[in-house]
This record gives sequence, structure tokens and C-alpha cells, in this order.
Amino acid sequence: MTMTPEQAAWFQGTFARLVENVDRALMGKSEVVGLVLAAMLAEGHVLLEDAPGTGKTSLAKALAATVQGTSSRIQFTPDLLPSDVTGVTIYDQNTRTFEFHRGPVFASIVLADEINRASPKTQSALLEVMEESRVTVDGVTHEAGRPFLVIATQNPIEQAGTYKLPEAQLDRFLVKTSIGYPDLEVAERILAGAADRNPSAHLPAIITTSAVADMADLAATAHVEGAVLRFVAQLADATRADPATRLGVSVRGTLAMVRVAKVWAAAQGRHFVTPDDIKALAAPVWTHRIVLDPESEFSGATASTVIDRALEAVPAPQARSAA
Repeated sequence: MTMTPEQAAWFQGTFARLVENVDRALMGKSEVVGLVLAAMLAEGHVLLEDAPGTGKTSLAKALAATVQGTSSRIQFTPDLLPSDVTGVTIYDQNTRTFEFHRGPVFASIVLADEINRASPKTQSALLEVMEESRVTVDGVTHEAGRPFLVIATQNPIEQAGTYKLPEAQLDRFLVKTSIGYPDLEVAERILAGAADRNPSAHLPAIITTSAVADMADLAATAHVEGAVLRFVAQLADATRADPATRLGVSVRGTLAMVRVAKVWAAAQGRHFVTPDDIKALAAPVWTHRIVLDPESEFSGATASTVIDRALEAVPAPQARSAA
């Protein structure tokens, strides 16, 4: 069943209210909030590459408060074990049974702070939960629930003592973006409210977690014309053929684009996806999936320029509204 125009209008209004509520804690970052919220409704995950102190924890807490969900924060360190993330089974001597103690990954919004500081084994444990939305310990499966959003962060400045995420793991993040520093006017507003150390605690809940799951299911029914699907495939192929790339956008990347484009279209009040939705999302959805040729990278090539060239080379189809 395809989304109706009336349902798209409702989705747009609800999405705008969610973004506005979360932005009350971040102040002036509605574009980033909208992108993170779209990733959550597309049932994907977000990688934030940002300097410390830009509001990453506030974003996670505000989002959880807005959807009446739970939030947890995992500080990744070199000595962090996979069981510290997922949980562990402990033997109870009183009952003579094994009991599973859930780890911090069992929350609606999980902030994985400085994920590149943990060992590859611990990184893989989190990425497996992200992909499967479940944890299996001692043969018993535990569902993560819905919504389930991981916001992983990386510090782009300090690289000493870190374990770089492999390209195959980066590909598992639906979106990569950054919050960035506020402008002068917003910075003054933040300083004026400095006495409130936890602004997210005062945010009202807009919808429930079950309603978020309903919104995700509704967004998945947005219509995508065959010409738009072909446009996505051609763009991905253009990134692979670019002489500056060693590895272009994967098939997983094209599927991710279609999923989040449906949410983005519904957030604009449309029940169908247009080529402009694809263009708007190309950078945050695809830049982290492109591996550059070392010589080209040394010469100044970037993933963003590869995507720009693909968008220039591939003509966009004339979009039609859904039937």
C-alpha cells in the first residue's frame, strides 16, 4: 500500500514538530537534527565526525526525550570489551540459572562516543547489533527494539591511539554528518542559558516510541518511480567509474539512499520521491562510502568532488507524481 497525500501531509507536520522540539536543546541546528531524525525513521544509524563539545550528547538526549525513549552513552576506550557494550550472562547462585544483564546498547538512542578509540573487536560487536538490531549471547537472541538509533562519534583531530573504522564498517552507517560550532548569535543564547546544564530534561515528549515505529513503516510506503531508481543506480555507477576512486558507492549504499529518500520526501509533505531528494542526500549518505585512490587523494581529490562530478555527469529524470 502506497502512502497517500493526506498521510504525507500528516508526516510532514509531525516531522517538523519533532525537529523543532529537538532543536530547542541544540539551538540553530535544525538541518542536522532533520538529517539524524530521517536516519532514525529510515531505521539506519549516524556517524558524527565532530570536535568535542559541539552538542553530540545533547542531541542524543533530546531525541530520546522527544520520542519518549531511552538513551545511553558508551565512552569507547581501548580496554572496552564487547560484553561491556552488548551485555553478559551471569550465573545466579540463588536461582541456579543464568541471567542476561543487558548492556548499554539496549536503548532507543545509543551514543557511541569516540568509537574509533575501541579495539576492532569491540567496534565489530556494536556494528553487528546495528546491522541485526539484536544481540545473541550464549545462543539466546535479545531484540534491540524500535526505534533503535546508534549515533557514533569520531574526533577528526586526535588520531593517536585510535583504530580507524574499516571501509566495510563505515558502509554500515546510513548517514555521516557533523553538528559544527554555533554561529555568534546562537552562541550568545547558549551562554545566556549556561545555568541549565541539562536542557533536554525539560523537553516535552512529542510522540511515543510506538508512533515512531509507525512513522518508519509509513515512510517505507512512499512511492519511487523506476526512473528515480535508475538515477540512483547510475549515480552510484558513476562514482565507481570515477578515476579518483578506488571504491565507489556499494549496493548497500544505493539501498540506503532509497530508504532515507522515502523519509525525506515524506518530511517535505510528498508521498513520492523526486530526483531532488536524491541530490540533497547524496553527500551525507554517500561521502563516507567512497574510498579514494591514494594518488588522487594526495592531489586534492575528495569524496565530495567525486559525488559532485557524478551529479553533473548523470542527467536527472523528469520526475512524475506517484500514481
